[in-house]
Order: sequence, then C-alpha cells, then structure tokens
Amino acid sequence: MKTQILLDIKSILENQNLTNKDVLSFEEALYYMKVSKSFLYKLNSRGEITYYKPNGKLVYYRRSDLDDWMLKNEVKGVGALENDIDNYLKGGNHG
Repeated sequence: MKTQILLDIKSILENQNLTNKDVLSFEEALYYMKVSKSFLYKLNSRGEITYYKPNGKLVYYRRSDLDDWMLKNEVKGVGALENDIDNYLKGGNHG
C-alpha cells in the first residue's frame, strides 16, 4: 500500500517536472507522450515530428512541438459541430 502511494507521488512529481521544462530528452518525451520507443522512432524517421540533435547523437524535443503533434487531427464533438453549423447559418456565408 505504501509502496503504491510512493509510486503515485513519484509519477505526479515527474509529470510536474516535464510540464515545467521546455526541452525534453528522448526518454522524457516517451514518458510525456505515453508512447513506445518504436513509435517515437517512427515519427522521427518519417519527419512527422520536429526534433533536435545538437551533438549528432542525443535527441531532444521542444515540449511545444510535442503538444502541437498530439493536438493534430482534431475530432470535434457533437456540441462543437452544432455550434459550427449554427455560426455558419447565422453568418449567411453559404451557397
């Protein structure tokens, strides 16, 4: 029981640390994005995500670039779609 509480506290503190950092290492990016190594490697090799290699070996990411990638391809809920339709009809920009 105490061990699980300590693990939960550790996880919370690590998450707080990552959200306060602007630049993340490869391992930190994995933890932040909650993805596998192979998936992040694929994103890198396909050029789908921006990364930096200042010494040609270690890989770093801007947290904002990771956030941008994670927020791609928005899927709107019904309420947001209804609002968009209402705004479109009120604006008279159709036809």
